[in-house]
Amino acid sequence: MNPTSSTALPGSSLNAERRRRELSRLADGDTVDVLVVGLGATGAGAALDAATRGLTVAAIDAHDLAFGTSRWSSKLIHGGLRYLASGQLDVAHESAVERGILMERTAPHLVRAQPFVLPLTPLVSRGQAALARSGFLAGDLLRVSARTSRRTLPRPRTLSAVETRHLAPALRPTGLRGGLLSWDGQLSDDARLVTAIARTAAAHGALVLTRTRAVELRGDGATVRDETTGQELRIRARTVINATGVWAGGLVDDIRLRPSRGTHLVLRSEDLGRLSAGLHIPIPGESNRFVLVLPQGDGRVYVGLTDEPVDGDVPDVPDVPETDIGFLLDVLGSALDVTLHRTDVVGAFAGLRPLLDTQSAGGRTADISRKHAVLTSPDGVVTVVGGKLTTYRRMAQDAVDAAVAGRGLTAGPCRTPSVPLVGAARPRTLAGLDVPPRLVHRYGSEASAVHALGLTDPALAEPVVPGHPVTGAELLWAVRHEGALDTSDLLDRRTRIGLVPGDRTLAEAAARDALAER
Repeated sequence: MNPTSSTALPGSSLNAERRRRELSRLADGDTVDVLVVGLGATGAGAALDAATRGLTVAAIDAHDLAFGTSRWSSKLIHGGLRYLASGQLDVAHESAVERGILMERTAPHLVRAQPFVLPLTPLVSRGQAALARSGFLAGDLLRVSARTSRRTLPRPRTLSAVETRHLAPALRPTGLRGGLLSWDGQLSDDARLVTAIARTAAAHGALVLTRTRAVELRGDGATVRDETTGQELRIRARTVINATGVWAGGLVDDIRLRPSRGTHLVLRSEDLGRLSAGLHIPIPGESNRFVLVLPQGDGRVYVGLTDEPVDGDVPDVPDVPETDIGFLLDVLGSALDVTLHRTDVVGAFAGLRPLLDTQSAGGRTADISRKHAVLTSPDGVVTVVGGKLTTYRRMAQDAVDAAVAGRGLTAGPCRTPSVPLVGAARPRTLAGLDVPPRLVHRYGSEASAVHALGLTDPALAEPVVPGHPVTGAELLWAVRHEGALDTSDLLDRRTRIGLVPGDRTLAEAAARDALAER
């Protein structure tokens, strides 16, 4: 094989030329069965679901793949433990099932088992510890009910104080009684998951169009604007799915949402010592809420998250309040033996959860159910809201079911529980690739093609920022195959260099070079 050739799934490559060609098709008057508005996880998932049922699909976004909430998560694929504790058994089971699908069938290259330690500090009473231990065992029963292998997710257990400190040396030893070890799914990157979903949809025939804003939405299509040229056109469709998350109410009347802000800090790994596991740090005064410490394997650690209501207009990119930063640092200080200051925070990000407003929700967004809802407007637009990243596939399935039934379309059954995403392969196949493991965790079976770009041009094999592993080859791959159109696409979504503003500045020249090579 030519070392510079692509091993991409046939038809999955997204790039500027393909976008131009497919937008031109729609401008010429082609009618699609399904128009999906919004290319976060749920919208991309709806495009894939519909395309694999044999429907013709166009999926658009005003910005980029994973521009909104889908890139601001904790990068976790949760099994639903939190929802068990609040009595939401259906949501908990659904989460566990979807976690198993991602880890064992559709995206084993992007989702791996992540150990977590809940340290039993003096702030955790013995009663709270017993309750947490029972919760983790119940979570393991969820794993069993979802038929996820124990080889995929090991059993939780109790740790001694020595074992706990071995996994997380930064913990304060004074009064540490031990820890509780549990396991969950961790994404290599949430934005990469969305990119893989969208590219898989494209491989099955969907037209995936970023920088294409819906100006007006109706049950039979939309007026859209090409944000690169300003040209407006009409997309005709037999049914329309609104998957724009926290912006859904701006396109369809009578959609009432209560956005909730989740904030994360970005720290350098060396500031927290060698972390072999993530941490659940209990929030003082809360019985079932934790701050998560999430090592990323790239020299960074994410710390989050908050759950605060947001009022007023929804911004494209949410600001991070200093109060959130101070809160998270304070919770860290309750358990760690290292002192972290505001100057140690090298980056921060916040995402808005599109929670459905309910009359019984009360005052706190933390108490609103994460169950999703599918709503159909009088003119037939199907809107999907609520939910969370883990359950994107089921949300997409329910939305497509409603759209197909509402318009009486002829479509096959849902296939997405068994459709592998771009890059997916058996663990043995992935383990046999002669490339850096980090590339395998991000690109799966395509890692060899990404690595080959660096073999043909050694300059592309070099990291674009000192201390961060992303190479020029990865930027070039994103331009040629992953639909990146500008430096923000490259640095803020295809890679996460931009989460640290100083690193982003250093990488901008390399991003411009990659775009010039398109």
